[in-house]
Amino acid sequence: MTRRIFVALLASVCILAGTITSGAQQKDEAATKARLEQIASSYTPKDTFMGTVLVVDGDQVLLDKGYGMASLEWQVPNVPEAKFRLGSLTKQFTATLVLLLQQDGKLSINDPVSKYLPDAPPAWAKITLANLLGHTSGIPSFTGLKEFPTWSMNPHTPAEEIALFRDKPLDFEPGSKFDYSNSNFIVLGVVIEKVSGKKYADLLRERIFEPLGMKDSGLDSDELVLPKRAEGYRPGPHGIEIARSESMSIPWSAGSIYSTTGDLLKWEHGLFGGKILNAESLKLMTTPGKGDYGLGVFIQNRDGIRIVSHGGGIEGFNTHLAYAPEKQIAVVVLSNVNGGAPGTMGGQLMDTVLGKPVVLASERKPVPISKEELTKFVGVYDTAPTFSLTIAIAGDHLTGQGTGQPAIDMMYQGVKDGHPSFFIAQVGAEIEFVPDASGAIGSLILHQGGQNIPAKKR
Repeated sequence: MTRRIFVALLASVCILAGTITSGAQQKDEAATKARLEQIASSYTPKDTFMGTVLVVDGDQVLLDKGYGMASLEWQVPNVPEAKFRLGSLTKQFTATLVLLLQQDGKLSINDPVSKYLPDAPPAWAKITLANLLGHTSGIPSFTGLKEFPTWSMNPHTPAEEIALFRDKPLDFEPGSKFDYSNSNFIVLGVVIEKVSGKKYADLLRERIFEPLGMKDSGLDSDELVLPKRAEGYRPGPHGIEIARSESMSIPWSAGSIYSTTGDLLKWEHGLFGGKILNAESLKLMTTPGKGDYGLGVFIQNRDGIRIVSHGGGIEGFNTHLAYAPEKQIAVVVLSNVNGGAPGTMGGQLMDTVLGKPVVLASERKPVPISKEELTKFVGVYDTAPTFSLTIAIAGDHLTGQGTGQPAIDMMYQGVKDGHPSFFIAQVGAEIEFVPDASGAIGSLILHQGGQNIPAKKR
């Protein structure tokens, strides 16, 4: 009798504890959802961000919403079903097709490009498909050529695209460095078509989109009439303006896919759920090489948590897609106005779901600093062979200017972790200045979108 009462009492306690725990979980979930909405909304003033956002934790949808307008002219709001050009998110799909063809026994990523393109220039002799996939080929990016802006306004074939850069000298010895180059993935597109005997767009549909039920995704073209398409915009001197686009034949296998947040979630679940690639191929794809880049994706280790991500940018659109496989957390941010909001916001959304603190621009307060103190940070800091940050004084504050970009204001926020720290609200980045052995500022670290990029002072 006593034992039965004890068991019954224990069961009651367990039920009550379960109820309390469930209530606490619901409260935490509600707080997380509210914070995610606050973060996304913080980027919408002055149309800094317009687009769609999807955040999923396991089976739980935490945020699925449109912001701003898909069409300012017609005052059509963005909704989750809106279709966006993805830009370089396309590269992970191209990389997947290459790995599928390797699984089929039709190619090996360790083969030289010349095996599949016999007319490849002699300078490409040492370049493998793996070099192309990991941006270690040394082939210069054709999108950086001075003639590109005008040339890209008209349609061109892949052969004409390759002709634009094939005879350019390599930027470095193949395999020795990482340098992001759109040219790599145009070459891969040609290899895919030659090896498979099919059009790139057809193979995308047959091997990826149809098997995963991605009915709102495809390869864009200049002639395509696409229902629920978001119009692309960019910031202008008098506000938001329509972004004039290059021909969609140009980005092709490096950047011409369109999709929705919902379809991209299907993609992440399908890719990491083993529905497309086998385990060996997925491991190849998501193992970081030089530049923390795998095959078509970046791989970060954020406090022991692996995050596979990529961003995209094309006229009128910026995008961000990130997935934490072990946590099954997906973050998708698609924007139809050019700017750095998707990457910065995406990093903050991921951190929030992971339980990490996030401080929004509106929540930061400036710390006083003298002009004399500011002078020690002034200089040019190289983050890569072709990119640098120029730090200068403007009035009572610093500005930071990336190569080919306008100068933007920096706000001093005091000493963090022993180093002077500045915040750049416009792009949601922090710059941490690091002194050398003598105490002089010798380098900096740019913290943005979950990445920590070092730069040495010249």
